[in-house]
Amino acid sequence: MANVNSLADDRTAVPAPSRTSRAAIVRAAAETLEAEGLHGLTMQSVAARVGVRPPSLYKHVDGRDALVRLVAEAAVGDLIALLAAAAPEDSEPRGALHAAAAALRTFGKDRPGAFRLIFSPGPPSTRPGPDVALLAVAPVLRIATELAGPDDALEAARTITAWASGFIAMEIAGAFGLGGDVDRAFDYGTARIADALSRR
Repeated sequence: MANVNSLADDRTAVPAPSRTSRAAIVRAAAETLEAEGLHGLTMQSVAARVGVRPPSLYKHVDGRDALVRLVAEAAVGDLIALLAAAAPEDSEPRGALHAAAAALRTFGKDRPGAFRLIFSPGPPSTRPGPDVALLAVAPVLRIATELAGPDDALEAARTITAWASGFIAMEIAGAFGLGGDVDRAFDYGTARIADALSRR
C-alpha cells in the first residue's frame, strides 16, 4: 500500500498551474488603460481584472513600468499591422500616405489610451524598445522616401508623423471647437502634406 505521506509529498512537488499569463495580463492592462487612463493602470487594478492578487503579477512582469512598456509594445504591434494593411509596400505613395494617416486616425479614435501612450513622452523604462520603434516608423519612412526622396526622407517622415499625431491628439481631446467638417479638414491636411513633400 502506498504511503499517504509520500503521495502528499508528490502532489506538493508538482507546481500548481498559474492562474494567469503574461499575455492575459497585458490584455487586461490594455483594457484598464482604455477604461481608466494611464493613471488608473496600476498593478492592483490589473490584478483585479485578471482575478489574482497583485503579488501574482510579479511572476510575469517586473513591475508597473515593465507592464506599461509591454502594453505600449503590444499597441505599437497592432498599429504596425494596421499601417501595413492600409498602405502595402506596392501602393502609390500619395494614396499610401492618405490610407496610413486614416488608419492612424482610426486607431487613435478607437483606442485613445493606447494612442496617447505611444505618442506622448514618458520615462525610458515605459517606452517601447528601439527594435519595436524601428518597425513602427518603417511604413511612414517608406512613404516619405517615395514622396520626398531619400535625402529628405527622415525629415519628411517626422513632418508626417508630427502633423498626423498632433491632429488626432487634438481631435480625441475635443479641441476642435469651431465647428466645420473635421473629416474634410483631415483630408485637406493630408493632401497638403503630400503636395508639400512632393515638391523636391
